[in-house]
Amino acid sequence: MTQQNFSEVASLMEAFCPMHVILDEAGTIVQTGASLQKLRAGLPLVGRSFLEVFELRRPQAVQTMEGLLASEGVKLHLRLRGTPETSLKGVLAPFGGRRGAVVNLGFGISLLDAVRDYALVSSDFAATDLAIEMLYLVEAKSAAMEASRMLNLRLQGAMIAAEEQAFTDTLTGLKNRRAMDHVLARLITAGRDFALMHIDLDFFKAVNDTLGHAAGDHVLQNVARIMVEETRSEDTVARVGGDEFVILFDGLTDCDTLERVAGRIIQKLEVPMPFGTHMCHVSASCGTVLSLSYDAPEAAQMLADADLALYASKHAGRAQHSFFRVEMRETPAETGLENTSIPAAVAPRKTAPTPAQNRRKDGLL
Repeated sequence: MTQQNFSEVASLMEAFCPMHVILDEAGTIVQTGASLQKLRAGLPLVGRSFLEVFELRRPQAVQTMEGLLASEGVKLHLRLRGTPETSLKGVLAPFGGRRGAVVNLGFGISLLDAVRDYALVSSDFAATDLAIEMLYLVEAKSAAMEASRMLNLRLQGAMIAAEEQAFTDTLTGLKNRRAMDHVLARLITAGRDFALMHIDLDFFKAVNDTLGHAAGDHVLQNVARIMVEETRSEDTVARVGGDEFVILFDGLTDCDTLERVAGRIIQKLEVPMPFGTHMCHVSASCGTVLSLSYDAPEAAQMLADADLALYASKHAGRAQHSFFRVEMRETPAETGLENTSIPAAVAPRKTAPTPAQNRRKDGLL
């Protein structure tokens, strides 16, 4: 090839193939494209042996220019030596008389890494190279995936919020009956030891009837706060009715501890609650049942037995706590309780009232 022909080829390669290498008959680099030189900006490539700059991975065992020329037309798999290591693809075309060759290189699937590692821009690629279009597609896909991910996160957040709302009593922020049923079923299925305490407010109806529902709502919110403060984070406090609550004590079956918890709740609930210029007076009756009392606990039976224990506390004078006993399942006549249609929440006391209870009977000072 004459010098003029070489110069023409070199100019064409520079214009159309910015990732090319021109080799002489000895395999020495005599020209590189501007983009290829950018990969090793601080290390001139011209004058170095092609096989010193590039590691030929396929075809293997190529150690000489003759072996390289024998790879004419075969896809070359190379690695640019040094840091960062960059994988390249290429194809070789020899000059006439095999007096040198042109190797045109590309990044293949390493394109994204190369753009990141070498800060390549569109002008570093041939005008007809689809690499930039592919990068646009990748960026568009990444943006779409990120938008999809954010949408999924919002949907998940909305689902969690909806589920939380479905299991939450909106007035008090406690769990509702549905949530309590779910937790109770889970404890039974898991074979956990636990206690179930049923709590009903005493004298709450008087507050509602005298001061209105706003006062009643205020009392319920304060009751919820007290119950949460007097229980553990692993316990479940639920409002299951107008003035009825259930507490599930996971892993707690010690009667003395449960008695103390019930006592603290009753004591704090009996502290008058200010509402405007009035003071609201309530108390609570509690009934507790232990999962250990059953060979195979059932939710419905445990709730019914806890209600019986609560009923016993009401008839013992209110503001008390009782543990379930099997004999409570006997008829009211056998237990000495009146056979009355009055709900347990307002059932008359069987014992003589104390002066303090007389002052609270109307729920107001």
